[in-house]
Amino acid sequence: MSSVQIPVIDLSPFYSDDPEQKMRVAREMDNICQNIGFLVVTGHSVDPHIIKAVQDVSLEFFALPEAEKIRMKSPVDATIRGYSPLMGESLSYSIGKSAPGDIKEIVSMGPPGAPEANYLMGVEYYTCEDAASWFAPNVWPERPQNMRPLWEAYFRVMEKFADELHQLCALALNLPENYFGPLTDKHYSILRALHYPKLTTLPEEGQVRAGEHSDYDDLSICMVQPGLQVRHRNGEWLDVPVVEDALVINIGDFLMRWTNDRWVSNRHQVINPELSSNANVNRLSLIYFSYCNYDAVIDCLPTCHTTGEPPKYPPIKSSDYFTEKFSRQTSFEEWSDDDSAQFGTADTESRFEEQEVSP
Repeated sequence: MSSVQIPVIDLSPFYSDDPEQKMRVAREMDNICQNIGFLVVTGHSVDPHIIKAVQDVSLEFFALPEAEKIRMKSPVDATIRGYSPLMGESLSYSIGKSAPGDIKEIVSMGPPGAPEANYLMGVEYYTCEDAASWFAPNVWPERPQNMRPLWEAYFRVMEKFADELHQLCALALNLPENYFGPLTDKHYSILRALHYPKLTTLPEEGQVRAGEHSDYDDLSICMVQPGLQVRHRNGEWLDVPVVEDALVINIGDFLMRWTNDRWVSNRHQVINPELSSNANVNRLSLIYFSYCNYDAVIDCLPTCHTTGEPPKYPPIKSSDYFTEKFSRQTSFEEWSDDDSAQFGTADTESRFEEQEVSP
């Protein structure tokens, strides 16, 4: 059995009025994020009943005939909205590794409500050239009829929880608690349901349910089921434990770059079950990818560099980084050496191989 485990921490002291209790949780998070970048959290503010409701309605949608599901496909390819069929993307391409399409189908939505309305009204921040399609209207199916209200409610719950996590991150990094507020107040976060159907045939060589990758966001909030693995910086693959009513948080590339590699954006994957095993069942994950504003610049935080340890990355606009990474995983496009240097695929790999950390 591995000596390294994915930690489980209780967030409830963070919600107290005691500053020392909040800082205790912040210090614990800082230690975890320096070593593994993945944690299972209990005592959070998310009602488990809404998680279950969104899980159920999503499975109801994925059980529909393919011809009906495909009608929920986004009318514009560049927008991350609606339905994406099996093998529609290969996550490994986002880190410069070729692999067959992932064995999953997806539903995605972006910010509902005011951002959608501002986009439709032509408000410049939401419609200018730099805004691209970050705030395009969401796409909904005819059935299940309760899918839209449940998803929109869940998005708002995740949005609030992400704000709380950003406050926790700020305290952990010796910054004012609301430091990330101006960087995330017009975010383009994405909620996705990832459905991994029961396998009926052997996958292609190198094909898995979700290929090896790191998340290119601030942080991700996941409702997961068995099969998720995380690669520790010592090279070992660790199973993420499934804890009742808990959520899994992982640090994304933005926070790794913001913290000058103090925190880890660990690579992870969803492995295939054996065809004959009891684990070969339908699997569904709900993931809220928490992004900052599209025009926010990902530059080294003031508390994460010194004269002896200068910033390792050039500043980059969040939307530019996202666009490059996402386009690779959906177009199955190889990286050039220049691209790898700019977007960190080669550097991340070398850090896994060279850096020694404590368990």
